Amino acid sequence: MILRNFLAELKRRNVYKVAVAYAVVAWLLIQIATQTFPFFEVPNWAIRLVILLLVLGLPVALIIAWAFELTPEGIKRTEDSMEAPKPRGRSVWIYLVLVGAALSIGLFFIGRYTARSGTAPGSSITEKSIAVLPLVNQSGDPAQEYFSDGLSEELINGLGQIHELRVIGRNSSFQFKGKSGDSRAVGLALGVAHLLEGSVRKSGDRVRISVQLVKTADGSQRWSQIFDRELKDIFAVQEEIAKSVADQLRIRLLGTEVAASAQPSNGSIEAYNAYLQSQQYQRSGNIEGLTKSIAFLDEAIRLDPHYADAYALKSLAWAQIGTFRGAKGSEAFELARTAAKAALAAKPGLPRAHGAMAYIHMIVDWDLAAAEEALRGAAQNTRSSPNMLANIRAGQGRNDDAIRLQEQAVASDPAFGVFRRNLASRLLMRGQLEGAERELRKAIELQPQASGIRYELAIVLLLRGQPEVAWEQAQLESSGVFRDLAIALAQAARGNGAEADAALKVLVESHGEGFPFRIAGVYAYRKEPDKAFEWLERAYILHDPV
Repeated sequence: MILRNFLAELKRRNVYKVAVAYAVVAWLLIQIATQTFPFFEVPNWAIRLVILLLVLGLPVALIIAWAFELTPEGIKRTEDSMEAPKPRGRSVWIYLVLVGAALSIGLFFIGRYTARSGTAPGSSITEKSIAVLPLVNQSGDPAQEYFSDGLSEELINGLGQIHELRVIGRNSSFQFKGKSGDSRAVGLALGVAHLLEGSVRKSGDRVRISVQLVKTADGSQRWSQIFDRELKDIFAVQEEIAKSVADQLRIRLLGTEVAASAQPSNGSIEAYNAYLQSQQYQRSGNIEGLTKSIAFLDEAIRLDPHYADAYALKSLAWAQIGTFRGAKGSEAFELARTAAKAALAAKPGLPRAHGAMAYIHMIVDWDLAAAEEALRGAAQNTRSSPNMLANIRAGQGRNDDAIRLQEQAVASDPAFGVFRRNLASRLLMRGQLEGAERELRKAIELQPQASGIRYELAIVLLLRGQPEVAWEQAQLESSGVFRDLAIALAQAARGNGAEADAALKVLVESHGEGFPFRIAGVYAYRKEPDKAFEWLERAYILHDPV
């Protein structure tokens, strides 16, 4: 009886009507916000704020409806207006609600229709996006390949300084080096609306650079130009190309110029030449290549002692060598720290130098706060910043944030297998085995020879209860610590006691000094906790960077 009286009172006080009207109007406002805010480039947080305020406003509206009533004399407290004559035309609110509902439904279906029509192949790709394909070396000398590759990378770096322009990273762009394919397929693979492609012909002290800006949707050429210059003007040519592409895309530049990021402080072509040669070896991904890269960087620094980019690249090379050496890499890491400090002293806002210092703070100092602070010091985040920040968030146990950041890194460099491997590791930490396996198989497809990816896949397969498939992947891993790790884990899972013990012995004898943390993981998987803690203690004492 009490409940019936309460419901009747709600009806008498028009609370139901207010609730319905509020819901319709709120839905209408949400539709307007979601349809119009993106058009005016209003940030997404503003839409979320509108929704939050409308949700919070509902109980307020219901309380007001209970306490007050609209009368011909104005708004009065409900108790004061109980004897007042009810105004005619009480059905007007129904018409208002119906009109609001019709508008809401109309906007809803218009939005869904336009969304569907906008998801045709290629239409979801923003116009302000570009990939720089490796410029073709037409010098007739394969030894000059480093120059065309280096120039391509510098154009990527130069265009990457334009905030409004989404520029695909070098690792993904270079997946298409030497491959012929239509621009539409390349555009879809990289998720860009435009490609910058061309060729370089270097002869003596002159260089001719031919570039074309191609629209990936139909392969049409939006702009082309030939730059025929003396080699000493190469920095001006890079800047000119970057600005020309930006003008063609009709976007607003941040700042007054787009400069080649690796220009020596003294404008030395010889120093720049040595820097470009170092890049070619640094991409090898092994200690031998990195050592050669450092030799060229030392030459670049000799020719220009204030060459910030050369110091930054040298820091990254030593850091990679330190990572390859594991717990035995302390000397390499200190050399990396020294080079990063030199780079920051020469150019305090250099993003690559801040990234190198962040890596050192994270993996050597075990200081995540300092690593994050180093990333903030970069004068504009680079494409690698989300990847680095994802590592920091993972170390802090903030796995959801780590996944979101790693997805950003993959979007910026979609054909770079390492970023996908890192994303798989983040998904693995959340127990999302299916997603982790998908990313790892895609990484293998993109970079089949990359070290460590099949090892990660073997771990996922073991957790999914597929030891034989994991064993197959372990044998396909390239030689080194990751192959030995994968084999030791797979053999343990297959239940082959003698073979598992033999594989573990090989692992310990070959990599015990450098990778104690990894070995602890194998003992943990074998359910030998005492040995696992023994190796973890050793990893802590040796300051294993992993």
